[in-house]
Amino acid sequence: MTIVYALVSRQKTVLAEHTTASVTGNFPTVTRVLLAKIPPSDGRMIYNYDDYVFHYVVENGICFLCMSDENRHRVPFALLQEIKELFTHKYGLEVPQRAIAFSLNEGFSRILQDRMEYYNSAGANVDSLSSVKNQIESVKDNMVQNIEQVLERGEKIELLVDKTDRLNQQAFIFERSGRELKRAMWWRNARWAAFLVVAGGFAIFFVAGLVCGFDFHRCKAH
Repeated sequence: MTIVYALVSRQKTVLAEHTTASVTGNFPTVTRVLLAKIPPSDGRMIYNYDDYVFHYVVENGICFLCMSDENRHRVPFALLQEIKELFTHKYGLEVPQRAIAFSLNEGFSRILQDRMEYYNSAGANVDSLSSVKNQIESVKDNMVQNIEQVLERGEKIELLVDKTDRLNQQAFIFERSGRELKRAMWWRNARWAAFLVVAGGFAIFFVAGLVCGFDFHRCKAH
């Protein structure tokens, strides 16, 4: 497989491009038509044109595109990923948004050429490396997912412990309130008992006074 053409664009505005010298064709013309159909939203896609295959990646409104002569995908997408990282590192996010057509070609066309030559010569080795990298990323994603599950479980445990603490506090408050209520009831009953004793004594004295006289002279006479 040979990657014969690559570019970086902002929608239809080509910022930098490179074509392999040994290949001829109307690739730039076909690419301009294709760029008009590529949505500006982030994503990746594959298009077939005659015997050639176009791969592209869009991120932050910038399109990274390459064309190969075989319907294989790992190597082209590995190239585009590295081009995207190199381009972002070199120009950042703001410069490409205001750059005019081909204004970045002088500074980035040679990088496109170098990376295309590397991936064309590495070939199957890059494909195998990409496969291993994808497996590593898959394992890393699973590890992250497992860690997130552990953290989520930890949060649930913390919530359970917090609820248990609150229940214990509520039980302590309820127990203390029960003791205070019991003490208050005891004092109220004691006051009622004292009142009844005094009231009973006064009633007995009053009745005795009516019968014997309040100075008890009638009872003393008998």
